[in-house]
Amino acid sequence: MRKMLAIGSRPVNVEPLDILIVGAGISGIGMAAHLGERCPGKTYAILERRERIGGTWDLFRYPGVRSDSDMFTLGYGFEPWRDERAIAPGETIRTYLSDVADRRGIAGHIRFGQTAKAANWDSAAALWTVTVEDAAGAGSTAAAPVLFLGSGSCDYDDPHQAAIPGLQDLGAAPVPPPLRAGGATHPRKRIVVVGSGATAVSLVPALAEQAAQVTMLQRTPTWYLIRPTRDRLANLIFRLLPARWAHRLNRGKNALFQHLFIARSRARPEAVKKFLHERLAEELGPDFSRADFTPPYDPWNQRMCLVPDGDLFKAMKAGKAEVVTGTIERVDKAGVVLSDGRRLDADAIVTATGLRLAMLGKIAVSLDGTPVDFSQRFYYRNCMFSNVPNLAALFGYLSAGWTLRVDLVAAWLCRLFEQMDRWDVDVATPYLPEDHGLEEADVFGLFSSGYLQRGKHLVPRSATEAPWRISMNYLNDRTEMRDAPIDDGHLRFEKARTPA
Repeated sequence: MRKMLAIGSRPVNVEPLDILIVGAGISGIGMAAHLGERCPGKTYAILERRERIGGTWDLFRYPGVRSDSDMFTLGYGFEPWRDERAIAPGETIRTYLSDVADRRGIAGHIRFGQTAKAANWDSAAALWTVTVEDAAGAGSTAAAPVLFLGSGSCDYDDPHQAAIPGLQDLGAAPVPPPLRAGGATHPRKRIVVVGSGATAVSLVPALAEQAAQVTMLQRTPTWYLIRPTRDRLANLIFRLLPARWAHRLNRGKNALFQHLFIARSRARPEAVKKFLHERLAEELGPDFSRADFTPPYDPWNQRMCLVPDGDLFKAMKAGKAEVVTGTIERVDKAGVVLSDGRRLDADAIVTATGLRLAMLGKIAVSLDGTPVDFSQRFYYRNCMFSNVPNLAALFGYLSAGWTLRVDLVAAWLCRLFEQMDRWDVDVATPYLPEDHGLEEADVFGLFSSGYLQRGKHLVPRSATEAPWRISMNYLNDRTEMRDAPIDDGHLRFEKARTPA
């Protein structure tokens, strides 16, 4: 049943929703699943700009697309990952998300082809009104007291493009960026992939299966971690224990391993470099070039690239792929000319040069019509923002599976909603006075990745201490988010001034 509400100076046709979720990817589906389990009486809808569930894992369809972390930590804590492959192809991940949505009755709540463009909070009605646009450009509105943004942190409409002089002069048409490659293959062609991050590392061995030659051209080397696609210990645990127990044990094991490895990388970087180089030398043998595999930064100062079963290095040993370090002077009709005079013959170029941060899905957020500059707001409990009521958003871990944060945040938000229902209040606002005196921390201080440094001015602020920070330590967060009281002295609760 719909009802009319006065939002500002105009009436809006509103469904009686409790929560509006933006995005039907890992974050949005995870939030909806927790709501269904912990708060089954809450009504919600999910706005999804695409035509299928999956978010990133529906968008990414380039050859070789796969997870860049194990699926026990990229999968949900409540939904066992049952595939024997711990490192999974993109479409398998999308199917997993779709299955979760079907089994938990989430699919029927999703409104596909709906892009959230703006959101305004009406203080009197205690209501978020979201301006929505469909694929044809037609506008509509959706509203709810609580808004959850699971719309990701990267701008996939306008990814970062390195300036490559003469790219248009290549004889064959340049291949679009991998985000838009649509799964195209290139038999018998010589391909240069520009970049050395997760996209390039997964793309190169896949292209090498059909192309005549693939060259990964990197400006800066990357640290690589070789792991098996199939985790034999994890699969053994699944054979010995019930699926839910096995999944929980494997998830905890892998999260702990990741935490300890990063801690060792920070404490003893030279020892970790030696270990990584030894593994590469084993894989590549005489083809191992230390210069091409020694970044100018310590391990985990940027996200480490996962190489399942050493597939990139197998392609190199087979003569189907190579790694070249250098900078591009220009592109001509025959290929790429490097600044040191070397030439890389190419029929096609794939640019995999990084992403661009876009906070809160590029949604224009305002409070009573006044735009919110989130770069001037502090994080609260890893998901809310200072002096912004009833709004939560997801920014995942930089050094661990994204979904670890989703589960922690969604569970904490359900605790918040339960407390608000018990107190019969409508609004929860993380309150921070202007003279807060917080010591600010650089959340990206230990991470030198280009896309983070280019976009750090967009990111909400983070203090050195909880709750006004976004933490990158999953094990600490797990305890804090579970045990911290909802009524911690920082959240302010109130009733709506105008009854809805």
